[in-house]
Amino acid sequence: MRILSLILLLLIASLTGAGQAAEPSKKKKSKISKTSPAAGATYEKNKDAMAWAELAAKTHHLDVKWVKAQISQARFIPSIPKLVMPPTQLNKKNWAAYQARFIEPRRIQAGVQFWQANEALLLRAEQIYGVPQWLIVSIIGVETFYGQHTGNFRILDALSTLSFDFPKDHPRAAERQAFFSEELAQFLVLTAKEKIKPSSLKGSYAGAMGLPQFMPSSWAQFAVDFDGDKHIDLFNNKADVIGSVAHYFKAFQWQSGMPTHYSVQFHKTQVDMEALMAPDILPTFSVSSLMAKGALLEGEALEHKGPLALIELLNGAEAPSYVVGTENFYAITRYNWSSYYAMAVIELGQAIQTQLQTKQGPTQKQ
Repeated sequence: MRILSLILLLLIASLTGAGQAAEPSKKKKSKISKTSPAAGATYEKNKDAMAWAELAAKTHHLDVKWVKAQISQARFIPSIPKLVMPPTQLNKKNWAAYQARFIEPRRIQAGVQFWQANEALLLRAEQIYGVPQWLIVSIIGVETFYGQHTGNFRILDALSTLSFDFPKDHPRAAERQAFFSEELAQFLVLTAKEKIKPSSLKGSYAGAMGLPQFMPSSWAQFAVDFDGDKHIDLFNNKADVIGSVAHYFKAFQWQSGMPTHYSVQFHKTQVDMEALMAPDILPTFSVSSLMAKGALLEGEALEHKGPLALIELLNGAEAPSYVVGTENFYAITRYNWSSYYAMAVIELGQAIQTQLQTKQGPTQKQ
């Protein structure tokens, strides 16, 4: 039943957006320029954009003149259609390189400082939602380096470009354009509700916002007013950021006290790797069924009661790394649909927590 519930939540998120854009290309994290990207013409005279504005206003109970005025100010950003296209050549994934990018001294130290500065908020979020402090801190560190890299595209421009000029040669063009069209509508609903000028907000080229890089639909579903000031601010208010990240994982059924993964070895002559890899990262196997297919577990992994998945992390030309992921590992991938991302979040959280161990007592299980 737990897996069925998780799948239902995943289906909902695939329609409305989760974490960021739920798009593999969003994991491209280039250095953020301090200057705004080059912009083209506005959508003021675009008939399709104006027709969309009328329909969106009616559907979401917004003032049609206001919606048209916002879309009229939105500009086409020529670089964005290129950024959302899948890479022409797929380099072999390399976990060691991905790991080195996020588990490094500057990010660890920034995480320590963030944790120390927001200790009371993190503790309250953990008590309310059952989500460990290390996970909240690490997510914010991986997503935006604690607010240092939140993006420099006007959200209005980015989502308008992806709604009205999505590249037609993208393999999932219709699906993705529909997704971003709804995100644009949710963004206007959000800014109208919060009385924010839509053109004032900046974020990623895919429309992700704030320290946790929430898409507008994720903001609508999961963001919380954690300090009770009757506003939600994921750009500047650390209380709302921390509470919203914790609420997100609670919604995706994070289970307090459950490890994220276990180590694994393989029986050299009896392993059925094809069967073990077939479900991908979705937890499907019991301990006994994993071992029947040649996986070798030990210690506390043998006592695990829930479903498990074999996680493969490629290392370029070197041999892959493997772990066995739990439902909590899978929950982290609902923020960004990548096992590499989830493992980076876990290891960064471990490293930050280790730095604090002498002040904060025994580490929590990962």
